[in-house]
Formats: sequence, structure tokens, C-alpha cells
Amino acid sequence: MTDNDFKRLSAFIERELGIKMPPAKRVMLESRLSRRLRQHRFTDYGSYVDYVFSEDGTRTELIHMIDAVTTNKTDFFREADHFDFLINQWLPEVRPSGGDEFKIWSAGCSTGEEPYTMAMVLEEYRRAVPAFKWSILATDISTKVLDHATEAIYEEEKVAEVPLDYKKRYLLRSKDRAKRVIRIKPELRSKIRFNRLNFMDDDFGIRERFDVVFCRNVIIYFDRPTQEKLIRKFYDLIIPGGLLFLGHSETLTGMDIQLRSIAPTVYRKF
Repeated sequence: MTDNDFKRLSAFIERELGIKMPPAKRVMLESRLSRRLRQHRFTDYGSYVDYVFSEDGTRTELIHMIDAVTTNKTDFFREADHFDFLINQWLPEVRPSGGDEFKIWSAGCSTGEEPYTMAMVLEEYRRAVPAFKWSILATDISTKVLDHATEAIYEEEKVAEVPLDYKKRYLLRSKDRAKRVIRIKPELRSKIRFNRLNFMDDDFGIRERFDVVFCRNVIIYFDRPTQEKLIRKFYDLIIPGGLLFLGHSETLTGMDIQLRSIAPTVYRKF
């Protein structure tokens, strides 16, 4: 990849996706796009970059390039203390007897492990409080990971951190035991809406408000001005008294936003 190829791609990625793309990420970018070159039988990155930004490429290849360069690491019950806080402290305080539908947004949901973890936790709470109603919006920029999340099929080792009783209630094993895969039960899948969303869009197209927004291990890839702009958008979509969960390596320190820390990387709107 030449300097010019990298500059063209990195400028687009930073401008349109908000993802920092310094020269140190050049090798990573080459690696992630190499499969796309092979698929189209391009012999050099310059030809591929020209194609991506051509009229035909913008229509057919650009979305695949975005899928390739976005980071999608996630696990079931990742940073499990957040889910413990939600079900054992927060919900008993704010929804002890049910109330209106409890709405959560998984912003940057990747292949679905986070929203499905949320679904299990919320359904567990509903078992204890039958009047409790809940729904989840899950979004990501990558159509590839959204397709995976919607299908809701995972290798058995991916669910190692799911408690045994949750596995029994919410997961289905494949009838073909040689495949060693599971699928999330349809009762949970039906409560989650998966949509594509680019955090750089001025209007997210979301008209509802949420009790809780999870955006964990996402803003670390953005520069500081983009982080603050995004957090302000989240703030506007959270109900008064609602929560924002960030990843444990992320912080709002230095941002003039009316969110108060009430637990590690858990912030309340006031």
C-alpha cells in the first residue's frame, strides 16, 4: 500500500467513520483489506482504492470495505459487573414492580453477544417481576456483523461465560451435535431490533428515548472531539435519570456533560 493509497483510505475512514487511523495502523489496514483485493482479483491496493471510490464501487464495494476495517471484538457477559449492577442494583431501585417498557440501546452491538446478554439479564428480572416489560435496540455500522447477530448462531465455546441456568433457559443446541453450535431462543430474539447506524451521521433517525445506553469499548477508537460529540448525542437520547455504560478503558473525564459517575464506567443523566 503506497503512502497515497493509505492517505486516501485513512482520510475517508476518519472523516466518515470517526475511527482514528494513524500511520501505525497501516499494516493492520493492509491486512484487513487483503481479502477484498483477492476477491476482486486486484494485484495492488491502488487499483482497489480507485475502485472503492468509483461510482460502481461506492454502490457495491464500499460497505464491504467498511465491514473489513471496523473492529468487532465482543463476548457474552463481557465486563460482567455491568450486568450485575443492572439487574441487582439498578432495576430493583427504578423498576421494583414493572412500570413502563424498559428500553435499552446496545450502540455498537457487533455480532450480538452484548444485546443477547442484556436480553438474558432482563428476562431473568422479568421472571422475578412479571409486570416488567423490556425491549432492546441494537445497532452497528457493519452489515456483516448485524447479519451474524440476527442469525444468532454461535460456536459453543463462545457461550462459556453464560451461567448454566441461563444456557438451559435461553440457548438451543444444534440437533447435529457434530456442529457444536447454539442458537439464541426465538423468545429473546424477538425482543431485539437490529439496525445499521453510523455514529458519524448527523441524525441517527432514532425518535425514542432509552432508560439505558450501552456503548462499551467503542469511543476509544475515536478522537476526543468525536468522542464528546457522540456522548452528547447519547445524552439527548437517554431519559432523565437514565444510564450510560462505557467500557472500562473509557472515561468522560474532562467533558462538560451532565452525566455523573455512580459506579465504575456507569454514568447517570441528571
